[in-house]
Amino acid sequence: MNTYKNIFNPLVWLMPLLLAAFVTGCGGGSGGGSSVSTTVPGMGTGTGAGRGPAPVVLGAAGNFAVLAKSAVSTTGTTAITGNIGLSPAAASFITGFSLIADASNVFSTSALVTGQIYASDYAVPTPSTLTTAVNNMLTAYTDAAGRAPDYTELGAGNIGGMTLAPGTYKWGTGLLIPTDVTLNGGPNDVWIFQVAQGITQASGARIILAGGALSRNIFWQSFGAVDIGTTAHMEGVVMSQTSITLRTGASANGRLLAQTAVTFDGNAVTQPAL
Repeated sequence: MNTYKNIFNPLVWLMPLLLAAFVTGCGGGSGGGSSVSTTVPGMGTGTGAGRGPAPVVLGAAGNFAVLAKSAVSTTGTTAITGNIGLSPAAASFITGFSLIADASNVFSTSALVTGQIYASDYAVPTPSTLTTAVNNMLTAYTDAAGRAPDYTELGAGNIGGMTLAPGTYKWGTGLLIPTDVTLNGGPNDVWIFQVAQGITQASGARIILAGGALSRNIFWQSFGAVDIGTTAHMEGVVMSQTSITLRTGASANGRLLAQTAVTFDGNAVTQPAL
């Protein structure tokens, strides 16, 4: 009689299934010192369509491949695909580009730039447009710096060779990228890197995107200077409270937003779509 009662008792059937589900959910994967599992969503706000935090809103700053406050300079044969903006410094602090003033004096052009170049002393409406863009740049920087982190002090500030899932990563030190780093995620996934000091990317080191990840969804927020080494390749929006320097032959697919100067030396920069 008890046997028949147990057959029709739903707990008899459900308990093994519930226990198995609990064990599977707590397994956590194998992990590893060189990667953060790409099966674990970030703990940030979330976009609803992807993993990791919500993207940082750039506002008018997103209209520029390069945006700086004090100077933009180049030596060598640099190629910028996208707009350059400088404010509050004047056009005289944009050097090495051989600027050609448009008849309207609203912008200038250069053989090195596929786009337009704007400075604070150009004709209306450029000064107010740049003021808005710079203010939006500062707001975006503050937003990125203030996000709740999913991972802290990963690799003690050295992420060389790692494969990183979407999420918000925070360091109380500088960040070293001595060898290639892979960001593995889909086109709606977001990465935010919060760095309390500077970012140093070694010569030849590359940021590699996998799984459909997009440069526009990657944000590098750095309190200190950002130094991208010779022939290195960067992906994403670089936001520095100080300067950004690309060494000879380095390239970037993204945006370079500096609160002081951006310096080039024979580089290629392409502004991704918003």
